[in-house]
Amino acid sequence: MFLAARVVMLSGLVLVLSGCATPPPKDQSNVCNIFRENPDWYEDAINMQQEWGTPINVAMAFVKQESSFRHDARPPKDYLLGFIPWGRVSSAYGYAQAQDPAWEDYQKATGNGGSRTDFGDSLMFVGWYTHETQRQLGLSKWDANGQYLAYHEGRGGYQRGTYKSKPTLIKVSRKVEQQAKNYGWQLKQCRQELDDNRSWWPF
Repeated sequence: MFLAARVVMLSGLVLVLSGCATPPPKDQSNVCNIFRENPDWYEDAINMQQEWGTPINVAMAFVKQESSFRHDARPPKDYLLGFIPWGRVSSAYGYAQAQDPAWEDYQKATGNGGSRTDFGDSLMFVGWYTHETQRQLGLSKWDANGQYLAYHEGRGGYQRGTYKSKPTLIKVSRKVEQQAKNYGWQLKQCRQELDDNRSWWPF
């Protein structure tokens, strides 16, 4: 009976915690509406830009492409012989789809703990990664196309040109570039409104 009660309590805790997760924005095509729906995300984005210099519209376009703003996004499962479940394609996880080694590098380099399922932490990861890509490869943080290719392939893969044999990836990177441009134009229209709303927040 005690064991059954513990199981019920744990199940309830899981439901409560899952209920706390922020659902994906209703209108992901408009960054103004995303921030209106989740004003704390705008604060996270401001903090990321101040810390790393990565444009908000570029980082947000990355997250949209990588996870569609789902906190627990994972890559598809891999199958042995086509039908036996065999783990997942990669260890990518969370809003930014950061893989285990890259996330560990980020934690060591910055001293930040954080979680890949936390939007602010994930956005900081994107900011750090693009900052390091600029430092190591000379790619502008405003170059959403090139930065995304380096993000997806790794900096070494980008230098080797691995993306050149992946036409689908090149299409996706151009899509990210266009999304970043759209977000950038939209943000110019609502930036004053978002900044004015920040002054009313009690924190």
